[in-house]
Amino acid sequence: MSAKPSRKVAIVTGSGTGVGAATALQLAGRGWNVVINYSRSATEAQASEAACRAAGADTLLLRADVAQDADCRALATTTMERWGRIDALVNNAGVSVFGAAAGWDALDLEAFQRIYSVNTVGSFQMARACVPHLKASRGCIVNVSSIAGVLGIGSSVPYIASKGALNAMTLHLARTLAPEIRVNAVCPGLITSRWFVDGVGQEAADKLAANYERTAPLGRPSTPEDVADAITWLVEGARTTTGELLMLDSGMHMGARPAR
Repeated sequence: MSAKPSRKVAIVTGSGTGVGAATALQLAGRGWNVVINYSRSATEAQASEAACRAAGADTLLLRADVAQDADCRALATTTMERWGRIDALVNNAGVSVFGAAAGWDALDLEAFQRIYSVNTVGSFQMARACVPHLKASRGCIVNVSSIAGVLGIGSSVPYIASKGALNAMTLHLARTLAPEIRVNAVCPGLITSRWFVDGVGQEAADKLAANYERTAPLGRPSTPEDVADAITWLVEGARTTTGELLMLDSGMHMGARPAR
């Protein structure tokens, strides 16, 4: 194991695209070394790594499926072998099915098990693998959840349920890992990302975004960079914040803004 570097180290799961890539790049630009993790998007993950390197970070590019416990443990072990420390874990990897479009037949046992295995169990397995090292650094965990888990709305029942479970787990871990480790979650609403467009199609995505702009109190959906801003604050600042489920939905959880 190499000597501990002066730069802090973050593992960001699912960081080849979207929110994960934006978060890794923000942390890289703020003086962190980062682990870029992907399971399928190899080309995009390589581009994410290149951007982080250009921002000044030392990086690791690691393929791993967080649904597999051995992969989670390997992520933590390889990170420690490279840098000798882990200061932040961002559990961003996530999957869904779009049941509203596909119908109830898409919501079978296999869909539930896969979504839970990544969104909920995978986040737990990553936390378990990293906790001893995060305790040593008095670090933090940020879970990327969704307003789906708070409001009961979203792409599908399995996704909603998995994010509700992730929120509950966030509160439990915040209690049990204190005072050494802070644990919080961000709960975005609509995010204008490729993942969403791929799920519902461009036409439906455009209609949903336009509706958000008309009705959300702040009048805009989030970008991946907006969510990354909040994650970075929870990682670097927020020294007295733990057990927080931070809503990032332009105020939609309060209801639509009044007509004027």
